[in-house]
Amino acid sequence: MKRPTTGLRPTDFIAPAIAALISVIVNYGGTFVLVFQAAQLAQLSAAQTASWVWSISVGVGLTGAWLSWRYREPIITAWSTPGAAFLATVMPFTPYGEVIGAYVISALGFILLGMSGAFERLVRLIPGGIAAGLLAGILLQFGVNAFGGASADPLLVGVMVVSYAVLRRFTSRFAVVGILAIGMALLLAQDRIDLQSLHLSLAAPVFQVPRFSVAALLGVALPLFVITLTGQYMPGMLVLRNDGFKTSANPILTVTGLGSLVMAPFGAHAFNVAAITAAICTGKDAHEEAAKRYIAGLVCGLLYVTVGIFGVTLAALFMVLPRTFIATLAGLALLGAIGGSLAQAMADARTRETALITFLATSANVTLLGVGGAFWGLLAGLAVHGLIHGGRKTPIQAEAAPAK
Repeated sequence: MKRPTTGLRPTDFIAPAIAALISVIVNYGGTFVLVFQAAQLAQLSAAQTASWVWSISVGVGLTGAWLSWRYREPIITAWSTPGAAFLATVMPFTPYGEVIGAYVISALGFILLGMSGAFERLVRLIPGGIAAGLLAGILLQFGVNAFGGASADPLLVGVMVVSYAVLRRFTSRFAVVGILAIGMALLLAQDRIDLQSLHLSLAAPVFQVPRFSVAALLGVALPLFVITLTGQYMPGMLVLRNDGFKTSANPILTVTGLGSLVMAPFGAHAFNVAAITAAICTGKDAHEEAAKRYIAGLVCGLLYVTVGIFGVTLAALFMVLPRTFIATLAGLALLGAIGGSLAQAMADARTRETALITFLATSANVTLLGVGGAFWGLLAGLAVHGLIHGGRKTPIQAEAAPAK
């Protein structure tokens, strides 16, 4: 993808900034509770918890902003959500210093993998239809959840869905920010957001000396590395490929690994390229011109750093928003990505069946051996693709083959 050759207009910042804001809200409001849960189970102090929030927010913000600026693509980075869920199960039984040591080892693993180039070669081998089916399967649940909250909160969901439809009639560019504003106004009118208990306070990073042990290497570092690679990096790279962005996985792995390494002693676990929240920033709703969507990556970086500076305060602000609001906002914001990936998955009649199997297997979200559904869905699609098409020539190859 070519870098932009024309100057930026003030209006070019509006849609990407809105997409970035929604992405950050969904990220903190949707999954950040796992970080607090892991910290609580590990009996971390308030200062250590604030340092964790500071380190992952600032680290993710800086790495994502730099990558987006360097490659002029919306490379949205995030913390490992499945990694945080995994840490909640092992941190209560592992000394905190050894957990930090495991973060360091995991980060070094990502740096070495990025420098080797092996992961990029693997991503390029995946057929486009299967990649699109994987993305559609990952995002499907978010689309379903956009309407799933109607049984518990029909007014909020109904108002947001109807507002979205009306706004889409007149403007596709500002439909999502419209429902964001309308939903927030409704919540404030219903007095469902308590802002009185929130007080801005600066976070202070707390340094923890890493300690290394074989038990932490095998029980924390290795699973964290595998879970993050299969559950975050793989779908995250396919999100970028699905929207036409071509930046190699090598620098992304290396830069996020370096960020993880630097921030690990302050409590940060693995950084990675984002998947679900990235899809909000990589599609047409972020900007009609793909070459200008990198602005969303820059704004995401700025917002993450701002949240990190104020530690748990702003993170808590995002978390006081009702789950139904977050789910509906995320689902409606991802409708374009879901529809586009489904269309791409079904476009090629030859790979349609294997793409559909990938989509269905990923949607089932089966977790085996501690590895999430995205990996198993991709594995199922590739296995069936190999059994059906392995060794066969494509129609183009068959036509090009010399007659005997």
